[in-house]
Amino acid sequence: MAYNVFVTRHLTPEAEEKLNAFCNTEYWPEDTPPPYPVLLKKTRTVDGLVCLLTDPIDRKLIEEAENLKVISQVAVGVDNIDLQAANERSIPVGHTPDLLTDATADLTFALILAAARRLSEAINYAREGHWQTWGLTTLLGESVHGASLGIIGMGRIGQAVAQRAAGFDMKILYNSHSRKSNIEEKLGAVYLPLPELLERSDIVSLHLPLTDETEGLISKPQFEKMKPHAVLVNTARGAVVDTDALVAALKSGQIGYAALDVTDPEPLPHTHELYGLPNAIIVPHIGSATRRARNNIALLAVENLIAGLEGSPLPHAV
Repeated sequence: MAYNVFVTRHLTPEAEEKLNAFCNTEYWPEDTPPPYPVLLKKTRTVDGLVCLLTDPIDRKLIEEAENLKVISQVAVGVDNIDLQAANERSIPVGHTPDLLTDATADLTFALILAAARRLSEAINYAREGHWQTWGLTTLLGESVHGASLGIIGMGRIGQAVAQRAAGFDMKILYNSHSRKSNIEEKLGAVYLPLPELLERSDIVSLHLPLTDETEGLISKPQFEKMKPHAVLVNTARGAVVDTDALVAALKSGQIGYAALDVTDPEPLPHTHELYGLPNAIIVPHIGSATRRARNNIALLAVENLIAGLEGSPLPHAV
């Protein structure tokens, strides 16, 4: 049987070769997501769908996709997919966990270092011709070695960040939905209630899924508890942080720095106020953007899709 599949963006060459050998595929050719009316039309008769976080796979789309047998997301998170609607139609939903853990943890630590040592400001300082001599107090940042790192969300990525922090002799504090005895024993991590973690941390790193409970978790009351030199790093989901409250905290000096791989809204409009703040670093959701990680997650998404089309258990189902 020839299966028909719609893919909402091009994948890596290796993943496309594998997918094309198995079924009839149509790829959305643009870098930006297909408009919702186009997405509805393209999925109405297909057997399989490969999608990204930026594609709204809602109840209407799922109910109108009359032949749909499987949804395969090229990401770990699935907050863009109506899982209940998929479950009601017995449509399995695949995702790609584990494969981007180290890449995202690497970027998290890159952002920690870049924010603490004010790298973006230093690069601009030199590039714009301000570097005339060595100055004792020029562009002073914060020490990372020996600092207190507060990790909110001690899942796979949070634990990988903690392991990297141990190499910098950081004091590891964490808050999570459950205690992680392995990390406490191995790295000396200390579990704290969220308010106390915010008060004690020099750097706060977010590694939470986006849920009703975590949306807007870091807002004005939380910023008020943080140290005035504290660094906030977000490589999780943009909406975990209240953007307006973040702007206010950065402008007032309530916290020292923010380094964001994810934003709310996303993408962040180029005219947004955050871009004009010297104590904010923003990168365009590149947490897993290594050649190896992106190829691996694309291949796993294809494997999930093929299994779903064949009626077999998905290697990684939500």
